[in-house]
Amino acid sequence: MTLSFASPNEPVLPLHVIAKDDFEDWLQGQPAQIQSWVTTNEFSGALGQVLLIPAADGAPEFALAGYGTKAKRVRKRFPLAAAAEALPKGTYRIASGVPVEALAMECFGWLMTGYAFDRYASQSSASAALIAPNEIDAARIEAMANAEVLTRDLVNTPASDMGPDQLQASAQALAKEFGASCKVIVGDALLDWNFPMIHAVGRAAEQAPRLIEMNWGSSGPKLTLVGKGVCFDTGGLDLKPAAAMGLMKKDMGGAANVLGLARMIMALNLPLQLRVLIPAVENSVAGNAFRPGDILTSRRGLTVEINNTDAEGRLVLADALTLADEGSPDLVISMATLTGAARVAVGADLAPFYTDDDGAADALTRASRHVADPVWRMPFHEPYETLIEPGIADLDNAPSGGFAGSITAALFLRRFAGDSRYMHFDIYSWQRSKEPGRSKGGLGQGPRALLTALPEMLGL
Repeated sequence: MTLSFASPNEPVLPLHVIAKDDFEDWLQGQPAQIQSWVTTNEFSGALGQVLLIPAADGAPEFALAGYGTKAKRVRKRFPLAAAAEALPKGTYRIASGVPVEALAMECFGWLMTGYAFDRYASQSSASAALIAPNEIDAARIEAMANAEVLTRDLVNTPASDMGPDQLQASAQALAKEFGASCKVIVGDALLDWNFPMIHAVGRAAEQAPRLIEMNWGSSGPKLTLVGKGVCFDTGGLDLKPAAAMGLMKKDMGGAANVLGLARMIMALNLPLQLRVLIPAVENSVAGNAFRPGDILTSRRGLTVEINNTDAEGRLVLADALTLADEGSPDLVISMATLTGAARVAVGADLAPFYTDDDGAADALTRASRHVADPVWRMPFHEPYETLIEPGIADLDNAPSGGFAGSITAALFLRRFAGDSRYMHFDIYSWQRSKEPGRSKGGLGQGPRALLTALPEMLGL
């Protein structure tokens, strides 16, 4: 699926976006016949309302879209998308009513109303097309939208069709599309190349564990993205209950999000050197599965006591982060559906992130507001370092006590990022119920904010 703006050569219907707060003033300025038509059809500017205004011959002359009150709009990520989903099929041009500073965000939301995950059954999506306003960078918005399509499709696809083999194929297809290189280390070769924890986590699955590496760009700052690619997580020998296993197809959401960000970077030809690392595994149960109480030796040489096999994501990320640090990057960003504790802390709608770089954190927070991709900074709280030190090994993969689970996971990962400038996202990557511009299911969280902040973060 490719999302794009409509051709300006198509017949276009002007769309006037009317805020509920401004409706009465707008109505009083209209001719009597329009006032009568609008009143008869009970249009009030409420969020998501739409109305076609007929010309003298009965054909539509222009359309109205309700923009609601300010209080209602701030509760929706893409308020105009509510109207876009309700408009009849046709091509529209925003003629008035959307603030210039909100145009790009609203146009992205409009494009996303065209998304549907229809691989397994027919699904409906909005059919109203939009002409790109002159005030926005249409190519950039399309790049964001199609990166979001990639991320959503990857997360939505069940593990039966999105195991390590298929995740590798998706990364290779993306690399081929943009002229990037892609290499993969599979199965026991991970031991030969010193990725012992990736191997340990994935060795019990039918599809072999692997490390996927994609490289693009030959000049500029070095950016390395590391994405958790646990294609399904049973919990391993610390087996999850059935209710907790139901959404585990999305446990490769970190990989899906970094591939979406990589797609945007390459599509927009940003002047940087991009490296993407994805440890792709399934955490399965078999006679050779790693066990509670095992002590694993990581690529960095740190030993890790396994106190819960369901805390596997940080293990595969640890080996990949060590490799990332060896490349002397200017910035490393990891993304992972890592902890339920992050959801307890900030809920499903916010993407919590960790960094020691105040400037990068500020840039990202500002950027997130411009692109409706909300993030929230969390602390690398130093006093909690002792919680991840079990004594019998250098590190504990699942500290007891149940407190600060997202923070201790982030502290664990930071140990493997070495001296690199590092940022970590503990995301959910799932939309629990349909919202305007956001279908239920897989979701990108953080990539649009990161794309917007990268020029300041990397000095591009």
